[in-house]
Amino acid sequence: MGEQPVEKGSAPAAVQPKPRKARVPRQPMPERDPRRRRTNFEEVPKGYSEETAIVEASRCIKCKKPFCILGCPVNIDIPKFVDLIAQGQFMEAFLKLKEQNSLPAVCGRVCPQETQCEAQCVMGKKYEPVAIGRLERFAADYAQVHGGVPDPERAPSTGKRVAVIGAGPAGITVAGDLAQWGHEVVIFEALHLPGGVLMYGIPQFRLPKEIVQYEINNLRKLGVRIITDHVIGKTETVDQLLKEGFDAVFIGTGAGLPMFLGIPGENAIGVYSANEFLTRVNLMRAYDFPRYATAPIRPRHAITVGGGNVAMDSARTALRLGAQSTIVYRRSRVEMPARAEEVHHGEEEGVVFHLLTNPTRILSDATNRVTGMECLKMELGEPDASGRRRPVPIKGSEFVIPADTVIVSIGNMPNPLVPQTSPDLGITRHGTIVANPETMATSKPGVFAGGDIVSGAATVISAMGQAKIAARSIHKFMMDGAEPPGQPPTLPQTPAR
Repeated sequence: MGEQPVEKGSAPAAVQPKPRKARVPRQPMPERDPRRRRTNFEEVPKGYSEETAIVEASRCIKCKKPFCILGCPVNIDIPKFVDLIAQGQFMEAFLKLKEQNSLPAVCGRVCPQETQCEAQCVMGKKYEPVAIGRLERFAADYAQVHGGVPDPERAPSTGKRVAVIGAGPAGITVAGDLAQWGHEVVIFEALHLPGGVLMYGIPQFRLPKEIVQYEINNLRKLGVRIITDHVIGKTETVDQLLKEGFDAVFIGTGAGLPMFLGIPGENAIGVYSANEFLTRVNLMRAYDFPRYATAPIRPRHAITVGGGNVAMDSARTALRLGAQSTIVYRRSRVEMPARAEEVHHGEEEGVVFHLLTNPTRILSDATNRVTGMECLKMELGEPDASGRRRPVPIKGSEFVIPADTVIVSIGNMPNPLVPQTSPDLGITRHGTIVANPETMATSKPGVFAGGDIVSGAATVISAMGQAKIAARSIHKFMMDGAEPPGQPPTLPQTPAR
């Protein structure tokens, strides 16, 4: 470009401010074609290339007060790992992540960064925030593909034994930390594969099972013993574990008790909770078709009731099993709690959305098999206790959506087995275990808890954050107040702005 003329009354050209360099936009994530992916369970986002990751990481402005760290439940040193990627030091970035995050490849895929670390990113005030989650996934995937990751080190044996109930995100995290500090750790898992919700709750197209098993194998390298098909609360109780010689117990049994609608016809054949539907598909490996022709449910017309991430997972899974898939949600799209990215993916793939719609009854035939769902149109009124506008029925707006399968995804309650068999364990009226948020200690000496069994259904990363607090507390409890080796103190949290 040639020189611009100087307007009358302006400063001489020599002292004119230089034009600001154009801000590099947030780098998009490559994705599979929706016409192809709706027919299979391949992972939808393809991940950043090395070049794209460097460009995205270079968007970080290295602010003096990194609010992004305060938005992370496990307090990852985000500016540091992002800067390492910007410098092309990908393995070093992964190792920096692993200092605080046991499952970076998982969290980079399924955690809602847009409401956590990225919500605090200073760049987001004027531009789009740095894609922290995508960079986290990139670093973890790079390390797994290129190898060279050192095996986790284990401190000398302390002679202490810890029982961990549940092999989900919280259990995996607490077991890994305690094993590294020299404790003998045994995980008791009710299902036949470890991983918890990561294995049976999240679909393959969002979280490949190979990634979960990679992390489970790292636990085994630390000497953690995993006993599957072992239901604490049925096979044995927490009290029995303590009597068997365990010095401490961690409860991470999650929120696996589904909630239902309470409408007529809900006991018809073809009605499933989202938990059951996704568990059947995942644990029967129906996602690996045609190698495993094991789909336990073959819907033709499926309705999923709900607007959260689990509802989106269910609707998109039903679509891949060959169904015409519909979402019924009583509020508008603005109020949907699901990640915007997941809603967008569902729309691209052909999921039909009936918003401002509420089910009133499930219809069935003479053999009690689902034939459809009667619904009522809604409009939004004043905000309720959640801050979202309350849906109000529109009189006379009833209509029927044909279906042979209904999947109910309106939330979960805590797994009741352990609390029911531990009468001296304090629980809330919602069925969650009462635990001190600063230590995750329960009312029962030597017993700690974390994750959804304490907080109610929440995120993977929040469960891991509680588990890291619990691990430190368990170590101090067993070692007479001694701090665990090589662990920085947990930073204080601040609510999302």
